Amino acid sequence: MTIKPAVRIAERKLVVKDRTILTNVPENVIATSGAEAGPVEGVFLGAAFDKDSSSHVVSLGTLRDVRFLACFRFKLWWMAQKMGDKGRDIPLETQFLLVETKEGSHLESDVDGDEENKVVYTVFLPLIEGPFKACLQGNEADELELCLESGDTETVGSTFTHAVYISAGTDPFGTIYEAIKAVKLRLGTFRLRHEKKLPGIVDYFGWCTWDAFYQEVTQEGVEAGLASLEAGGTPPKFVIIDDGWQSVGSDENRQEAPQEPQPEQQPGQPQILRLTGIKENAKFQKKEDPSTGIKNIVNIAKEKHGLKYVYVWHAITGYWGGVRPGVKEMEEYGSAMQYPKLSKGVLENEPGWKTDAIALQGLGLVNPKNVYKFYNELHSYLASAGIDGVKVDVQCILETLGAGLGGRVEITRQYHQALDASVARNFPDNGCIACMSHNLESLYCSKQTAIVRASDDFYPRDPVSHTIHIAAVAYNSVFLGEVMLPDWDMFHSLHPAAEYHGSARALSGGPVYVSDAPGKHNFDLLRKLVLPDGSILRARLPGRPTKDCLFSDPARDGVSLLKIWNMNKYTGVLGVYNCQGAAWNSVERKNTFHQTKSESITGYVRGRDVHLISDVALDSNWDGNVALYSHRSGDIITLPYNVALPVSLKVLEHEIFTVTPIKVLAPGFRFAPFGLIDMFNAGGAIEGLKYEVKAAAQSSEGNGVAGERVENLSSEVVAVISMEVKGCGRFGAYSSAKPRKCTVGSAVVDFEYDLASGLVTFNLLEMPREDQKVHNVVIEL
Repeated sequence: MTIKPAVRIAERKLVVKDRTILTNVPENVIATSGAEAGPVEGVFLGAAFDKDSSSHVVSLGTLRDVRFLACFRFKLWWMAQKMGDKGRDIPLETQFLLVETKEGSHLESDVDGDEENKVVYTVFLPLIEGPFKACLQGNEADELELCLESGDTETVGSTFTHAVYISAGTDPFGTIYEAIKAVKLRLGTFRLRHEKKLPGIVDYFGWCTWDAFYQEVTQEGVEAGLASLEAGGTPPKFVIIDDGWQSVGSDENRQEAPQEPQPEQQPGQPQILRLTGIKENAKFQKKEDPSTGIKNIVNIAKEKHGLKYVYVWHAITGYWGGVRPGVKEMEEYGSAMQYPKLSKGVLENEPGWKTDAIALQGLGLVNPKNVYKFYNELHSYLASAGIDGVKVDVQCILETLGAGLGGRVEITRQYHQALDASVARNFPDNGCIACMSHNLESLYCSKQTAIVRASDDFYPRDPVSHTIHIAAVAYNSVFLGEVMLPDWDMFHSLHPAAEYHGSARALSGGPVYVSDAPGKHNFDLLRKLVLPDGSILRARLPGRPTKDCLFSDPARDGVSLLKIWNMNKYTGVLGVYNCQGAAWNSVERKNTFHQTKSESITGYVRGRDVHLISDVALDSNWDGNVALYSHRSGDIITLPYNVALPVSLKVLEHEIFTVTPIKVLAPGFRFAPFGLIDMFNAGGAIEGLKYEVKAAAQSSEGNGVAGERVENLSSEVVAVISMEVKGCGRFGAYSSAKPRKCTVGSAVVDFEYDLASGLVTFNLLEMPREDQKVHNVVIEL
């Protein structure tokens, strides 16, 4: 008997677990077993072409009658999501594709009505092969096309065997993880998120100078921002000094003629700025002692304001316009002018590049042979001043600069190897954030960087951007979150969409930081995110859309809400967002509003929307019942397994639920802790949880009807719940019976119990002592 591979090409069809995904697969498409990449059953696809070229396009077959999620680059720098059901819907520059197929015909009997076991998820991962980068796109014939590019006319090839990896499974998140793990084993050029050291900033509240000052930032402004947040009781513990601290200049003073013909500059276009030295500009020098340099503001931040980490911004090429050639102090880096050459797909999605200042005025590119020296001298100077890390921006520009240098993959690999080595040497906490880095070269050539910005920027003054932002960070995290921890970007706490953004950051699992101008804060909102010591209640995974949202389009379809799930140690968290009304417009090639209903949209939440909720049930016989705490209303809902709760939201409205498995302790005695219920991610406060059932439970009075509250009639203690809780504030839990007593440490504390809902609350008045880190909380039933 021959066992058929789970993914295979047979009779010109791509077959996945006996379902046909692609038809009319061309003869020149090459399939190679994925067995070499690990135990996952997958297949690598490539193609053979008649002649060598620096770019190729080939159909992989016809795609119809499916649902898919594509993550594609709508800009050179950034991905966004697109959903569809056939090949022509797949955008240019697609870098991740997840396809859903259902089994068999409608005639099959379905006794229990459960479709779950019939859904198969197939993931397509375009890869890097040699000096070529692959992506996917659709055409009008519904063909799924593979596009291969080297970015250098002298770097050519004709045969590809491992350009796309395809694998499948019945759990979408597990399938994606296993597929990217197989790709890691094949490429050997990157590591998975959980294999990397996470910098300390992720567990603290931070402030970034960008939207507060843009490039006008000064050290006085930095101090004002830190003092302002500290005064309100939400002290930042890290700061990112964004663009505006470096020594830069334009080409106006350059005497030498350019070495090659330049594209015609647009009339009135400002001169692009280039790096002229690795040290700070005059704004960041102490007037009395300029030699102190940037160390002055670092000392102020850490010694006066108690910050743990100071990061600064720089472009991967030094600055937007690179390193200016001909500057005496920078000669050793061998900078030379290079003019970006963009791929056809990027230019079509982002036609503004034709008149972009970098495209027209070029970029001073540090010789790849000298780039480690450049990074190491820059970073060692910063580290000597007490800087802990860097936000490395503009990363995708490298793919446009590979002409004559071995192509886009080779130049990116050289730069990232140098960056990895310099960060490892100079910033022992692995202090590095990748930004504007959503091309495959940056993701698959970086072994060190552990944090990646998840989407295009937070734009405080652009009303079209806010719903788009939340949808994009969630869907991009499905892919990005396997390789790095997604950073959902800064936001403003005093803003019409502040709660919408802030709540999403709380369940993102990534860093939480604002870019408020000094004095412009909403501290009531910030206290839902930040504890008095500047720490946050960070969820444990990248926040991602729930399984039933993966293929619906919550930005465009007018009917779907976006649900985002994450995990804590003992609870789940579920956010629900109305993101309708705005999206990237494929005709106008920009983000636009579109008509949508002004009234509420209704969606449904279930306990199992939190994909791994069973992992935190401290009971091998857990029945699937959960307790939900609604952050918006303060209501408690107990939901039996698979029962749905309706949620109605208007555009830009949201709801956050803490979701906890209900522990049945004895007949009539059920319990589920929520955590610090005035914070968005309440359950992130629970660091330890133990249930102890006493002998009295056997003879306890009460009944076991689901959801019904009972009087505690037992003369003895039925159960003891012991918890370790970080932070301070109002602690809440669901209990079907009124507790006998609650203690915090050795002190008995007053509590409130609502018989109608089962909500138990009491106050943790202050932070735990420093030597303890957590409150020891005991509830007796």
